[in-house]
Amino acid sequence: MKHRRLPASPVANPSAVVGGTGNLRYRFTVLAPGLVRFEYSLDSAFEDRASTLAINRNLPVPSFRVVDREDGLEIITERFHLRYDKQPFSANGLRVQVKGDVTNYHSQWRYGEPSQLARWDLGGTARTLDGADGKIPLGPGVIARNGYMMLDDSQSMLFTDDGWVTGRHQSETIDGYLFTYGRDYKDAIKAFYALSGSQPLLPRWALGNWWSRYYKYTAEEYLTLMDRFKVEGIPLSVAVLDMDWHWVENEMVKKSGFSGWTGYTWNTDLFPDPGAFLVELRKRDLKVTLNDHPADGVASYEDLYEEMCEVLGKDASLQDPIAFDITNKTFLDAYFDILLRALEDQGIDFWWIDWQQGSFSAIPGVDPLWMLNHFHFLRNSRGNKRPMTFSRFAGPGSHRYPIGFSGDTVVTWESLDFQPEFTATSSNIGYGWWSHDIGGHMHGYKDDELATRWVQLGVFSPILRLHSTNNPFNSKEPWGFTIEAYKIMADALRLRHRLIPYLYSMNVRSARDDEPLVQPLYWEYPDQEEAYRNRNMFFFGSSLIVAPLTAPRDAVTRRARMRAWLPPGKHVDIFSGIVYDGNREIWIYRSLDEYAVFAQEGSIIPVDAAKTPGNGCKTPESLEVIVVVGRDGSFDIYEDDGNGSGIEDVDFVHTPISYNQDIGTLSVGPVVTKAKSVVGKRDWTFSFLMLDSVKCIRALVDNAEWESKISVTGKGVEIAVEGVPATAKLEIILGYNPQLAMTDVSKHIFRLLNDACMLFDVKQEIWSVVTAPIPLSSRLTRLHSLDLDARLLGALQELILADSRCNS
Repeated sequence: MKHRRLPASPVANPSAVVGGTGNLRYRFTVLAPGLVRFEYSLDSAFEDRASTLAINRNLPVPSFRVVDREDGLEIITERFHLRYDKQPFSANGLRVQVKGDVTNYHSQWRYGEPSQLARWDLGGTARTLDGADGKIPLGPGVIARNGYMMLDDSQSMLFTDDGWVTGRHQSETIDGYLFTYGRDYKDAIKAFYALSGSQPLLPRWALGNWWSRYYKYTAEEYLTLMDRFKVEGIPLSVAVLDMDWHWVENEMVKKSGFSGWTGYTWNTDLFPDPGAFLVELRKRDLKVTLNDHPADGVASYEDLYEEMCEVLGKDASLQDPIAFDITNKTFLDAYFDILLRALEDQGIDFWWIDWQQGSFSAIPGVDPLWMLNHFHFLRNSRGNKRPMTFSRFAGPGSHRYPIGFSGDTVVTWESLDFQPEFTATSSNIGYGWWSHDIGGHMHGYKDDELATRWVQLGVFSPILRLHSTNNPFNSKEPWGFTIEAYKIMADALRLRHRLIPYLYSMNVRSARDDEPLVQPLYWEYPDQEEAYRNRNMFFFGSSLIVAPLTAPRDAVTRRARMRAWLPPGKHVDIFSGIVYDGNREIWIYRSLDEYAVFAQEGSIIPVDAAKTPGNGCKTPESLEVIVVVGRDGSFDIYEDDGNGSGIEDVDFVHTPISYNQDIGTLSVGPVVTKAKSVVGKRDWTFSFLMLDSVKCIRALVDNAEWESKISVTGKGVEIAVEGVPATAKLEIILGYNPQLAMTDVSKHIFRLLNDACMLFDVKQEIWSVVTAPIPLSSRLTRLHSLDLDARLLGALQELILADSRCNS
């Protein structure tokens, strides 16, 4: 094989192994304090090759104790106590007690016992959302509320020493991994990454807006569309070409008997000069991917058919189709080095692998989707290129081959409502880079509000890719919707590109520290019932909490509603500027132009200062840093020149930012880097959300006063400084212990009432109540006595009770 091998160290340290010698049929490997591998083989043939799940078993040996008697075996670590009777594995003979803050009744795992995990299971992800219209069943993760989770690796594909693959030994064997981390969910995930490999570093441009549509574009139409996005001020970074880039329905296809679903030759009726077309896309700072349905193989009408036949030893004159056989090494090399290389040399950056034909191949146990993902990823990394694939999830371990294509969802509110939970829960199996069809894919109905909410969710998703099926009435150009929806979508898509400095830094954190971008709330708050109840909420990086709006607005308030739980501490809605008390569950109400994204005290969020960034996600020369005072905080901005195939090969430019609440000082830089080229000077804008009035704000550069411009906005205070050398330390001095300003509740209530579709006289009566100088209890009592619409009353109460300081 000519492809780079995936780094792996599959043979465990002998000091971590118990059993497995001589004629013993059992073997246990203590891989971490809360992770144990258990194997049983009738012929004592144990597996030390890397599997799709486990590529690194040579891990630091944790402290553990073994009690070995003739009639039984015990293994004890700080996290579990294993007992085994040395007989074939059974519920009576193999059991593990999880230590820690979980109950004895629910935290004892028994091999083969009928699972009671439905109640405790936190889920993982699924192979695809094809055809999903709402919630679907999920596969397992590595965490559960009762403290343990088991992954069965007995049937998975194996990697051989020469980089090839094989199925499992066909004798009756058991090979499993038990995670026993109680409710230390992050530790469990880190143990999983240690075993299965970390997520790779994505290219910066992957984090921008992708345009995709299943549609018969001509080259001219596609380029005109890309230029229309530019005219509208909506940035893009990836251009996706679905099915019809290749021949699908011409006479050659019909005569061949092929479906046209698979193809590797440009449709020159639509793209008469493919090379020139790709050059034009690159001029527009766009990366390009082509859709590949490889299952039908190579037809005789393909440009490269004869060359493929020659390599594969086939008689091209017979015109027989070349079957797709992913388990044939010669075919696989030809597939990459002839079919795909020719297109890559024209300017294709990566491939959209659209495999839908199940998990069977010529080698039992070898899943073609696994093969495609694995070898595409290795093949895409040639040279100094940062590898990337775009394909479906193939099972645990798939996080090594991002980005995930989640499939063809139905365009309904039910589908939208499931996607936030699906994305967050996927992190429970380490899968952090899903790309959904934003707006939904097929069927369903036209609903401008639904499409807008989906785009808003896309901004706070791992990847934002607009996509739709080949229905002429189903497309996602923002200007194809109502004026209201268009403006909001366009602003959302601009915001996505403004967030790239934050997103790319989180991308680095994900690859380096095993912290997925999207995380369920219960990872951070495992003992809070509300964190489990609000499954659609999630952390989006280190500084933001998102409460997606996934239901339509009501007719009276013209606002959508969602139940949310805010963790302890104060939080600021980054869109409205409303300050909220935390540690409580509330109903939130938002108009279509608002989204519920909260930043806790101490949050720091760097964004591109340009209000309308350009294509391609370039490193900005001017940055805006959003800061929420009230608690110490820090953030590390990471940038690089795009070179380096993996995180260990990249020369990062690291800009540390820290905030000290006691002295009210924000410190930036100096940069830390080995890179030869960095931004020499940078303009900075610091937006202190809802900062209470301060007497004097100063900027210092290397302890010397620096000219700055200060302005007060409706959501806080901004200070702008220009031309700061990257090698200098910049400090913004606010003064001792600055505080968040109290929310101007009346301003937000007035907007709510002004938008509401109801009687003017009732609006005025409500206004007189909420602005009356009377105690909170009296205001609430009087509002309840007005017999208002329940949604309106709820929206009023949200605002009145958001910040308790306003009612003291």
